Amino acid sequence: MTTSLAPASSSASIDSAVLRAAIAAYLGRYRGTSRAHTESDLGMFLSWCANHDLAPLSVSRADVERYVRWLQEVRCHQPSTVSRRLSVVVGFYRVCVIDAIIDHSPADYVRRPPVPPESPTLGLSHLQFEAMITTARQSANPNDFALVAMLGLLGLRIFEACGANISDLGEEHGHRVLRVHGKGDKIVLVPLPPAVARALDRAIGSRETGPVLRNTHGRRLDRHAATRRLNHLADEAGIRMPRMHPHMLRHTFVTTMLDAGVSLRDVQIAARHADPRTTMRYDRAARTSTVTPTTSSPPTWPPARSHATPLPTRVRRHQDRAA
Repeated sequence: MTTSLAPASSSASIDSAVLRAAIAAYLGRYRGTSRAHTESDLGMFLSWCANHDLAPLSVSRADVERYVRWLQEVRCHQPSTVSRRLSVVVGFYRVCVIDAIIDHSPADYVRRPPVPPESPTLGLSHLQFEAMITTARQSANPNDFALVAMLGLLGLRIFEACGANISDLGEEHGHRVLRVHGKGDKIVLVPLPPAVARALDRAIGSRETGPVLRNTHGRRLDRHAATRRLNHLADEAGIRMPRMHPHMLRHTFVTTMLDAGVSLRDVQIAARHADPRTTMRYDRAARTSTVTPTTSSPPTWPPARSHATPLPTRVRRHQDRAA
């Protein structure tokens, strides 16, 4: 079990072996990608403690508050990222209390930053996504089309797309499916539309084993190389975005379904969100870049107004034109 997160040197009197044991006990609760992400978040906190000459098992609540301010003001993280990194610290100290390593958690009463109810990520418009996928289809690199299709047409997370293997492809009840290793080491079977299946077949070629997506060196594509490929495709397609990153395509997948009037529950299932409130953060059709003249439905959340409540002028005009 990895315990390399423990700082090499510290002025605190706590034995480093105790800290390594505490780290191992906490990370042992996670598996797969969740463990890697948790280890990364905890490693940032431990590095911050080492840089400020603090023993992680002897910090106070004020020290954890300083760490939060550092994430906000120095690292300039979004509120959702700060909240996620703080939750890892809270969980670490909670396990330490359970294991009787410390008497109380210094992170219990740390103020969490308010997370906005709407996702700060902007998706692509319908025309932008069409240009993106057309450029990917025409690319000389067959992995480009497969990458865009897996993110934008299947709604996969970037680590799910990059982690897909040829052996994960199969068939269920006459339909081609992809076995996806999701968050929390959950396994789901995702049906493959014909266009996505053709994109994957083109990327795989005659290979029978190995990763579905590969980089230019023939090795598994990672999230950093995928981001570079998406930025290159966006430039080729003439899409002007402040910063193109893989989650924008998954955002587009979710928001497009909501714009089309698909129910919130069905979108939640398609996106594999554990909590419907996560899906609701994407339902902001009036304020995202996915709003185009082709959008045919008003936001699906909150529920439709009753007949006694007058509809907004924009919706009334839309209904009049449809009539």
